[in-house]
Parts: sequence; C-alpha cells; structure tokens
Amino acid sequence: MIDNGKSYRRRMLTVLAHIQDNLDAELTLEGLARIAGFSPYHFHRIFLGMTGETIGAHIRRLRLTRAAYRMEFTDMSVTDAGMEAGYEAPEAFSRAFKAHYGESPSHFRELSRLRRKERVAALFPFPEDFLNHNQTGAIAVDVIIGRKQAVRVACIRATGPYRESSMEAWGKMMAWAGPKGLFGPQTRFIGVGHDDPGATTPDLIRYDACITVGPDFQPGTDDTESFVTEIPGGEYATVVHKGPYEQLERTYMWLYGEWLPKSGREASPKPCYEVYLNSPQTTPPEELLTEINVPLAEK
Repeated sequence: MIDNGKSYRRRMLTVLAHIQDNLDAELTLEGLARIAGFSPYHFHRIFLGMTGETIGAHIRRLRLTRAAYRMEFTDMSVTDAGMEAGYEAPEAFSRAFKAHYGESPSHFRELSRLRRKERVAALFPFPEDFLNHNQTGAIAVDVIIGRKQAVRVACIRATGPYRESSMEAWGKMMAWAGPKGLFGPQTRFIGVGHDDPGATTPDLIRYDACITVGPDFQPGTDDTESFVTEIPGGEYATVVHKGPYEQLERTYMWLYGEWLPKSGREASPKPCYEVYLNSPQTTPPEELLTEINVPLAEK
C-alpha cells in the first residue's frame, strides 16, 4: 500500500513538472487538478500546503523568473518580456517585476549585466588562468555549437541551494533506480538546474537528478519520488568542465559572462543541463568531467 504522503508528493511533482514545461499555455485550476488527480475544490489548498505558494503565485514567479532571464541574457524588449510573462500592460509588468526583484526591469537588465561582469572579473582576474588546462578547476575552452535530440529521462527532484539539493536528489536517485536495474552501460547521468541562484530564493531553487530511460519506461504506482519528462532538443552550446563540481560556477560564469556576449547568439530560457561523464566515486575531483549544455535561441 502506498504511503498517502508519498502519493501526494508524486502527484504534486507531476503538476510542477507540467507547469514548468508549459508556462506559455493556459494553466487553469481545473486542468492542473485533473493532472494531479484531485478535485479542484481541494487542490488549491493541497498545493499551497505542499509548496508554500498559491497556484497563481507559483506560476507568476516562474514567469517572472523567465522574464528576468530575458532581461539579463537577451535583447528582448521589456514590453515583449512582459507580454510573454502574461502582462498585457507594461506598467503592470514593471510593478510586478519590481515587487519581486526590487528593481525595475530596465534597471535589473543594466545592473545584472554589471554584476555578472564583476563576478567574472573576480573569478578570472588574469586571462591566462583560463587557458591553463592543468589547473585545478580549469575548463576546456572549446565551445561546440550543435543540435541535440530530445532526451527522455526519469528524474528525482530536490529543492534548496544547488549543492545541498543536488546531493539530496542523487542520493535518492541511487536508492530508487539501483534496485530497479535502471543503471546500464548506456545510461547517462544528467543534472538539470531550473533556477538562477542570483535571482531565486535559495530554498526555492529546483534541481533534478535524471537518468536516461527508454520510450516504454513508466514509473510504477509505487514510484512516489520520480517523474518522467523530456529534456528538449534544439541548438546547444556545449563545453566540458574539468575539475571538482564545486567549481562548475567558474565555467558557467565564463560561458555567460565572456563567451555568450561575444558569440553573436542568445541563450534560450530553457534550462541548462549537465551530463556527468565519469563517476565521482571512482574519479579524483580534479579529473571529473562535466559536460555543460547551454540552450541557444534559434536564429
């Protein structure tokens, strides 16, 4: 018999995954309740109790987070970003954005890029640091742009600061997938971080530990921690980070702060994903290889 609390968690994860994958769709209380298998009358209270947010507040926050990403990493106008976020009037979008981030969209755009440059300068005070591949935490500087196919994955989510949430999610994944025989020679281990730590409250940051699964795999009714989703295909900028996971931020900051502005491309608001190319259980930290994939907007 399934523990009722775990069953609720599995159903809520299904709804949360649906929301983040369909931010441009009409997301109604009735439709989301149907996905979760609850009555609309009770669902909004269950959602609030389990997430700490109302359904409307959760959707607005994710749409504003995407708008903040647009402000920092693309040249989308404030008006268009507001409309994408569901605000027909620019004034209403500016008020909501300022209430959430403490800055107007235009000021956020200007200051976020300045803050990013300052962080890059602090991480890479000397250009030659970036070219030394033998240095602990150095990265492979070759960026490959290519089209990737969508990837079907089974995921387990944890919420909180990335370091803590990633360890929690992978601990649960190992305990869940191992007994099911889901680890094989072709299995890829993938991490998906859905939120920018600079723009999201630490306890709301979402991290998914994922493994590739075949087209026929579906979680059983007793799989209360996992959900199946698809990492979108499309064009990605790919680079391999060599070194401890704790230093992945160095690579991200270079990609977003140095490479992307000079590349002539813009990032897509889809989440980045990481592919862990060797095992931390059998590999020294300085030899760990992590493939970082940054989604690019179509030309």
